[in-house]
Amino acid sequence: MPQSLASVQLFFEPDAGVSLFQQFFSFPESEALFTELRHATPWAQRQIKIYGKLQAEPRLTAWYGDEAKRYSYSGLTLHPLPWTETLLQIKARVDVAAKTKFNSVLLNLYRDGRDSNGWHQDNEPELGQNPIIASVSFGATRRFQMRHKFRKELSKIDIALNDGSLLLMAGTTQHFWQHQVPKTAKPVGQRINLTFRVIQ
Repeated sequence: MPQSLASVQLFFEPDAGVSLFQQFFSFPESEALFTELRHATPWAQRQIKIYGKLQAEPRLTAWYGDEAKRYSYSGLTLHPLPWTETLLQIKARVDVAAKTKFNSVLLNLYRDGRDSNGWHQDNEPELGQNPIIASVSFGATRRFQMRHKFRKELSKIDIALNDGSLLLMAGTTQHFWQHQVPKTAKPVGQRINLTFRVIQ
């Protein structure tokens, strides 16, 4: 899996370390990886707890990682599936860009514009003090939004996560910023997102 040339955009926001690599994976690579992951992944729609009530996640997910690297959020605990060769190849590229050795990844399948991910922070205890999150996108472009949790005078950040892009969130980002992938009424194709993490 050869390394493609990627342009880097840095976001100089207070309390954040965010960078976007456009076309981190080439278009042919992205198309092939989307097709493989779409059909080879055991996607599931799980029940999560929001404001004390159980409801179905508005997307499909799968959790992979090193043995015993469990991940819990919204009343749900995920036990890792063993790495596939394809995921390890993707991870190797992402590890180099992030200067981090990730040990787990959450795959998300957004089937259409009704699938989403509401405002949240990736700040669970098992992620450590200042987690670095690496987000890879394949398929349709979706809007990714960020907002500062405390400084309401700061404008929201809108980022288009395109096919083959890599978004890195590092430093104190998860302490001060929330992010989401909002629903959209516009016609939009399927998107697969991989968020690589380090479980302590």
